[in-house]
Amino acid sequence: MPGPTAAGTSAPRSDVAPVSLGMDTAEQVAAETIGEVRDPGSSSRVRRNRPSAHTWWQPALVLVALIGVGYGIAGIFALQGRSFLWPPPHEVLYAALLEPAATSVIYPALLNSALVALTGLAVAVVLGIATATVMAQARWIERSFYPYAVILQCLPILAVAPLIGTIFGYNFLGKVVVTVLISLFPMISNTLFGLQAADRAQRELFQLQGASRRTTLMKLQFPAAMPSIFVALRNAAGLSVIGAIVADQLLGQGSPGLGTAITVFTSRTQGAEAFASILIASLFGIAVFLAFGLLGRLAVGKWFDLG
Repeated sequence: MPGPTAAGTSAPRSDVAPVSLGMDTAEQVAAETIGEVRDPGSSSRVRRNRPSAHTWWQPALVLVALIGVGYGIAGIFALQGRSFLWPPPHEVLYAALLEPAATSVIYPALLNSALVALTGLAVAVVLGIATATVMAQARWIERSFYPYAVILQCLPILAVAPLIGTIFGYNFLGKVVVTVLISLFPMISNTLFGLQAADRAQRELFQLQGASRRTTLMKLQFPAAMPSIFVALRNAAGLSVIGAIVADQLLGQGSPGLGTAITVFTSRTQGAEAFASILIASLFGIAVFLAFGLLGRLAVGKWFDLG
């Protein structure tokens, strides 16, 4: 047996084979990466400061103030004889919920816009995650393709919408393409950031254990990127609703959506109905945003505070 070294410890053995990265080791590393150390004897978890349930009155107070501002502006327009430009809030609410002439147009349009928005969002999620995964494999790939993703974000939709309509048609497919273009960039940028945010020490540990690129991606990078991916989903969901309405206004064929409803009501100087359409579109966008926020909290909220 080799003798002790000068430091008083045994000399390292050169005949020890490297330990392969097994399933348990990889899962342990991935769990530590996303904030949970699997120690049965430990009860410590990452604790988050949850908002108090008594803070509901704060946004309610802001809502009351906004309604008051709405009535004030409506009164100013009424004094000028232009009340159709800014109707009082109660007329908008009535048009959105109870007026048959308005609801018979708004809610079928909402369904059409929702179909376009959710389809475009699904395509944007798949394309965004796939593109970010490819760019995360090497710096030269990221440097080669990321500038074009930025250009995509800065693309003037008003200018290219006629071209999109000519190529893909002015109906459902063309509207989905416009929605994808508007909501794609957050999926690419946030997912790429999350994939690259994996701890460097954990990366080196995976490399030391001889883990394949696929193992590193699935058990280290993607678990570390999940908070960023869900933030991207939440942002892209809101943008997809905007994209569906903008596409409906710019292309204007096929099944009419909320964009067409807003345009028609505005052209007829039906202010309450136009504002009701905007209100329903905003509520739909908020609902989609909150749905993906809830999904994110259910998926990774145990380890991360997604806000």
